[in-house]
Amino acid sequence: MSGHSKWSTIKRKKGANDAKRGQIFTRLAREIALAAREGGGNPDVNFTLRLAIDRAKAENMPNDNIERAIKRGTGEDKDAASLEQVTYEGYAPHGVALMVDCVTDNRNRTVAELRHILNKAGGSMGEGGSVAWQFTRIAYFAFPMDGKNEDQIFELAVEAGADDVSFEDGWAEIVGPTDAYKTISDALNGAGIKPEDSGLRMQPNQEIDLGPQETMQVMRVIEEIEDLDDTQSVSSNLKISEEALEQMAA
Repeated sequence: MSGHSKWSTIKRKKGANDAKRGQIFTRLAREIALAAREGGGNPDVNFTLRLAIDRAKAENMPNDNIERAIKRGTGEDKDAASLEQVTYEGYAPHGVALMVDCVTDNRNRTVAELRHILNKAGGSMGEGGSVAWQFTRIAYFAFPMDGKNEDQIFELAVEAGADDVSFEDGWAEIVGPTDAYKTISDALNGAGIKPEDSGLRMQPNQEIDLGPQETMQVMRVIEEIEDLDDTQSVSSNLKISEEALEQMAA
């Protein structure tokens, strides 16, 4: 399992308190409302909404919350009208490239908060396109094997359109083109497999390998960005070592 995915799992366990869960639900509700506003409230025909709902269910967001967010997006609540999705590019310390996906009702506030965190840490904001070329958007799925057959998982994923399937530390990771997300997701659901981590993500074309202390410094900056109310996700080209993971988990 990749370092980024292991760190995501660790963060979910560390952030299981009520306050953190409420913040996650708020972000997910914004994402669902925006997707419903842009493409309608039916996840069967609105792929972006389906992704948002999948993310919400993976975080155990109650169905009532999901339904309310969809209704806000489809016009029954005016709050969603001011939301927009923006991706910012920048650099963390040590030249680590960052892609920050946000949903905001105030771009000026969002970019000011992001710039403050990066400047304080010795990083910087980037112009549009200055970082994006270092990443490729992919469909991603990860789940514990729990005795499942590797050959069967591999065959199922490849037939559904996956580019790569890997098995490590008792986990399966599936990577494919973005347009294969639905077919892979449907294939996994049909096999009774519920991914612990899934979605469209920015995968770095090449990772930067730093020492444990430098890695932890960058990871703390990423955590600070993730804690902003408007942040939906942060992608980086940092290679997260096992040693750094152990120290951050502690």
